[in-house]
Amino acid sequence: MKIARVEAFAVKLPRDHGKAEGSAGSPHRLEAGVGNYRWSAHYPALYSSEFETCLVSVTLSDGRVGWGEAQAPLAPEVAAQIVRSLLTVALEGEAFEPTAECIAKLWQRMYSTMRVRGQTGGFMLDAMAGVDLALWHLASQLHGEPLRNLLAPAPKQRVPAYVSGTPGRTVEDRLAFTRDYYDDGFRTFKLYFDSDWDLMLEQIDRMQEEFDGIEVAIDALWHLPADRAVECAQELAERRVLWLECPLPPEDLAGHVELVNESGVRLALGESYRTTHEAMPFFEKEILSYWQPDLGRSGITETLALSKLAKSAGIAIVPHISIALPPQLNAAIECAAAIPNCPLCEYNPSVVEMANRFIEAPGIRVREGSYDFTEIELAGNRWERLVASLRA
Repeated sequence: MKIARVEAFAVKLPRDHGKAEGSAGSPHRLEAGVGNYRWSAHYPALYSSEFETCLVSVTLSDGRVGWGEAQAPLAPEVAAQIVRSLLTVALEGEAFEPTAECIAKLWQRMYSTMRVRGQTGGFMLDAMAGVDLALWHLASQLHGEPLRNLLAPAPKQRVPAYVSGTPGRTVEDRLAFTRDYYDDGFRTFKLYFDSDWDLMLEQIDRMQEEFDGIEVAIDALWHLPADRAVECAQELAERRVLWLECPLPPEDLAGHVELVNESGVRLALGESYRTTHEAMPFFEKEILSYWQPDLGRSGITETLALSKLAKSAGIAIVPHISIALPPQLNAAIECAAAIPNCPLCEYNPSVVEMANRFIEAPGIRVREGSYDFTEIELAGNRWERLVASLRA
């Protein structure tokens, strides 16, 4: 069997950004920008007011189609064009077998297309991840098994989820949001630091006082106050937060080492680094408690390699999920079930709601604070209508 065709589709869907504000993919209030791209009100990064991603399809010579997705919250046209211009050349006409060895070989073939010319990060690897997810989806179809069964002999039957973000303008609003999900069985919540550190500390204290057994994690979105970063990390360590995520610019290895060694905070990184090559310097410094691979950036192939690296170092894997449609979301949940050192998977209610628009009911479900496995048939009518509109 051979790979007959590789295609990519830039997707931009309208969404209620105000409703999603304060959650994954929409953590901050947005200010002026150009078109749908707006600046964060709190640090220099662009976000889209729409739901943007890049879907990838791989068609085999027998007509079977696998679907994948590149993490592309901005400019999905770029990832799509990389697939069309480069990855089709690498893959079309190549033999395909539904094995990890074959898919890993194809991953290396894609990686080699731009060796020494930009293969090590950014849009190139995001595009590769989209193709990689599609290849694994094909392997799942050909074996007639859920992805988790291909990846592990005895996958977990339940994947505990943590709520990513607590939307609301005031602490009271955020506590009310937390209460609803706590009552539904969730026990772990992640807060996003925007601009008021003391207000965030107040929210942590209130949550820990009000909700028995709650775990709170913090995502600093790469902008922990530079003049007192260690002090801030110490304040979180004193509160025994589950982790401090992305506290400093991702390229600042030395700063992360100092932060952990001086504060004792549990550090979580991963979404900014796509391969074992990028991750290795952080692993070697022995400062990590959690690694958070993004399946739309690392793909399944590199996520499995990263999980083995993490397991040998005593580090937990917690997949990162931001803007995502069914291919990326499903891959993250299935990998979380298969990876033994994975205790949690991210859950963003607005992202899951958007993904479920394109899957046959009941779709992706969360029950009593855990992902509930329901087979997702990406060839369902609702999904095919979306794809047909993209092709047109």
